Amino acid sequence: MARRPTIKDIARQAGVSESAVSFALNGRPGVSQDTRARIRRVAEELGWQPNSAARALSGERSGAVGLVLARPAHTLGVESFFLQLVSGIQEVLAAARTALLFQVVEDIDAECAVYRRWWAERRVDGVLVVDPRTSDPRPALLEALGLPAVTIGEALPQEDEGGGGVDPAAAGATPAAAPTARSAVLSSVRADDAGAMAQVLEYLHGLGHRRIVHVAGLPDLAHTVRRMESLRTEAARRGLGPDQVRSVLTDYSDTEGAAATRRVLAEPEPPTALVYDNDVMAVAGSAVAAELGIPVPGRLSIVAWDDSALCRVTHPRLTALVRDTAGFGRLAAGELLAVLAGDPPGVRISERPRLEPRESTASPPAHT
Repeated sequence: MARRPTIKDIARQAGVSESAVSFALNGRPGVSQDTRARIRRVAEELGWQPNSAARALSGERSGAVGLVLARPAHTLGVESFFLQLVSGIQEVLAAARTALLFQVVEDIDAECAVYRRWWAERRVDGVLVVDPRTSDPRPALLEALGLPAVTIGEALPQEDEGGGGVDPAAAGATPAAAPTARSAVLSSVRADDAGAMAQVLEYLHGLGHRRIVHVAGLPDLAHTVRRMESLRTEAARRGLGPDQVRSVLTDYSDTEGAAATRRVLAEPEPPTALVYDNDVMAVAGSAVAAELGIPVPGRLSIVAWDDSALCRVTHPRLTALVRDTAGFGRLAAGELLAVLAGDPPGVRISERPRLEPRESTASPPAHT
């Protein structure tokens, strides 16, 4: 195994003392300009890089930011959203020569433990926080630690003030607590989940659908609750009750998406349209419909949240909500770097997804 070059190696090759090397590489006075230039040239030739842990212990930045995902591991490998999000984050961080420290954990308690450890070890300068919860301990923890953070996927201000109220228990969820107040010192990148769901329901209602099921994700995620609430509010505005338009909960996996599809399609009055919270479940649902001999879109329309290559290559191609997920990541990473550079924490708004109709949606049969 190759040995990493040290300050001692640089001193030996440059013919100077180790203290002179330290002064030169850390930009401190005490050496001449010629000596400083020679030392830096030797360091570059040897491939020397500063030790990030040592720099952190000395009070300097570590040169890394963290991202922790508290999701069931089996749901991550096939879901394109996080791959695109991380791609956008990494694009910005790489340009700034900042590393991304990434970890997957089982639950929110384990995620908080990671933040405490990273803070104690000075492993990261800040963190990107995904999947805001309906009752979320992370903002208060990060504020107490003084660890700069950007939460990704907060509600828009008007969503926070919206009425209507969702009853997650009606869909099998534990009733959500009121959203936790966000720290005034943490930044956020916000998404219009309510507006996107309203757009989907308006489209399906305009086609003539009156029995619609939303195959939702995890019940403790704030965006799941916002989508459910928007669905119910928009349905009520059109005179549709919970027996006609409702949500069912899953873990985002293709397995649970397929199982939920099979259950609702076996009902005496099955839905004529299904809205899935990700692309993987939508493709799985389309496969179930084909297996059951239910033509899409002849008898069943399908809409996917977050467009992907899966939606565009399956047959029929799936109607989907299209957004720049990589751009979402770039926005979040840019905000965190700005805060680390000294800017005050702020709020950034991501663009609302746009619905792209494809071959998987049409008017329901006249007799339904």
